Amino acid sequence: MSKQNIALITGITGQDGSYLAELLLEKGYDVHGTIRRSSVDYRERIAHLEGKPHFHLHYADLGDSMSILGVISKVRPTEIYNLAAQSHVQVSFDSPEFTADVDAVGVLRILEAVRQLGLKESCRIYQASTSELYGKVEEVPQNENTPFHPYSPYAVAKQYGYWIVKEYRDAYNMYCCNGILFNHESERRGETFVTRKITLAAARIKQGKQKKLFLGNLGSLRDWGYAKDYVECMWLILQHDKPEDFVIATGVQHSVREFCYHAFKRVGIELEFQGEGISEKGIDKATGNVLIEVSADFYRPTDVVNLWGDPTKAKAKLGWNPNKTTFEDLVNLMVDSDMAKVASEGAAEKVRTNLAEYLEKGIVK
Repeated sequence: MSKQNIALITGITGQDGSYLAELLLEKGYDVHGTIRRSSVDYRERIAHLEGKPHFHLHYADLGDSMSILGVISKVRPTEIYNLAAQSHVQVSFDSPEFTADVDAVGVLRILEAVRQLGLKESCRIYQASTSELYGKVEEVPQNENTPFHPYSPYAVAKQYGYWIVKEYRDAYNMYCCNGILFNHESERRGETFVTRKITLAAARIKQGKQKKLFLGNLGSLRDWGYAKDYVECMWLILQHDKPEDFVIATGVQHSVREFCYHAFKRVGIELEFQGEGISEKGIDKATGNVLIEVSADFYRPTDVVNLWGDPTKAKAKLGWNPNKTTFEDLVNLMVDSDMAKVASEGAAEKVRTNLAEYLEKGIVK
């Protein structure tokens, strides 16, 4: 009988972590995840996994080397997926030091823990890198050989993470890899990210809960994929016969404007866009109402506008299909989920309102 694979996932409560945990459990892994201690419960993405016999959670923080060392020593994983990060680009301008500590030095803490614990021969490490490394892009599309030009504190921190993985691979012959992920979304994406902001707004506007959506640069171009497909590629990277770095992308590019168009189309609203730059507006063709406006508040000090990945290497060497879920299918999945979410919130609010009225009138006690 072969030895059971043991995976440790940092950032397991996030979008990618929850999908990866599901995938690895299906493959028979013993799955361990790290969470940070908080008085607020933020585990809704993995709540359905808790209580399963091969699913375990541990308190640890990438900013605390002793907690990382302790968890890795206890679990002794055969695979580590480092997905934890301060991953919001705009927030990295507001909290650059925290971003650097977690996204840069946090990677070093994991690598060094594995090395010091004598696990470098038995443990493979996946580092969640990012397309933001290309930043002020020097060529399109971007592949594994495209020069980096990070254009935010987040990207600069992630570049350190990328290079320290390569250094430990070369210096200590460790099996550690970078997956350079381009934008990947899902119905589990955080609500502060632009894609969820758009799909939630489309659902709320359709259901009369919101009047208008404010966004930044509608012309920004991104290579958007489905997170559930991307975590499969993470796993494939660690099953490869030798440690290598891979671009994970769809190879297809769309603008924020296109994302808006398809999201609103899904709820039955056809948009047309008028104006340019800060004056651009998204208008409901049927009513003439302005539903989308551009706000200078959502422009970044430096903005990446043209990310477009080339997944040729991942397709050829890993056999991964980057186009399993199309762009329109991805948008539709997210919008349908948010339509249901907004409807359920509305139903719950109606129950609360009715109960309050009944109590006020003395109908119920």
